Amino acid sequence: MTALAAATTSSGEAVQFWLLGIVAVAGALCTIMMKRAVHSALSLAGTMIVLAVFYLANGAYFLGVVQIVVYTGAIMMLFLFVVMLVGVTAADSLKETLKGQRWLAAGLGLGFGILLIAGIGNAAIKQFNGLGDANAGGNVQGLAALIFTKYVFAFELTGALLITAAVGAMVLTHRERTERAKSQREQSEARVREGKQVPPLPAPGVYARHNAVDIPGLLPDGTASELTVSPTLRERGQVRDVSGESLAELKALEQRSEDRLGRGSGEAEPGPSGPAAPKEGAQK
Repeated sequence: MTALAAATTSSGEAVQFWLLGIVAVAGALCTIMMKRAVHSALSLAGTMIVLAVFYLANGAYFLGVVQIVVYTGAIMMLFLFVVMLVGVTAADSLKETLKGQRWLAAGLGLGFGILLIAGIGNAAIKQFNGLGDANAGGNVQGLAALIFTKYVFAFELTGALLITAAVGAMVLTHRERTERAKSQREQSEARVREGKQVPPLPAPGVYARHNAVDIPGLLPDGTASELTVSPTLRERGQVRDVSGESLAELKALEQRSEDRLGRGSGEAEPGPSGPAAPKEGAQK
């Protein structure tokens, strides 16, 4: 009876598995299908949390805690913060830098899928020992015995792979400086010689009735200044265009000024500096 009870899945376990399994699979699919890297990272974090719940439900308390504290709480959040600071978007270049890397990735993915199916099939066909025998000497002790005896080669290979990935990331992100960095005085002198924006850049939101960094400033003729917003925000498509609205408000203000001064209500004359130039009386 004890063996039969251990091999039988209860209704609560079945409901938990199917509900959380759907969430885990949905999060995994969103990880590879989302266009924004931040959304992919959040989806992967949700999948990791569901895996931690599975570990805890199966009696692997150490793995469940490590899954939440180390992977979800430390590594995944660090990756998420790096993505948010660097600003990786879907507009980044997808050009291959290494020839054949897509075919290699497809082959590795296919091999991993076959290995996963074989592992699930092996676990489904063979008879498992159960939680009582696995945790007889303690969950942490049993896990350590498996890692450092039966699966020691795979454990060492995984460690070497992670170290290689860390070293490769540092090598790829390192940029060796080939020339001396210019001082601030040298940079200002170069700008003066080249005639490139000698005065300071205009602040964001100038003449736009806003002080937000995503709203471009307006020049005296009503056109938006490209120098008032960050190029990164422009590439992301996060710049709000208020030039048309501001021109309409400016035109209405000029019309009210003309009406108040009693100088007529004629339409603004077209001018070379913008879509519509105010009349001479309004300017004065």
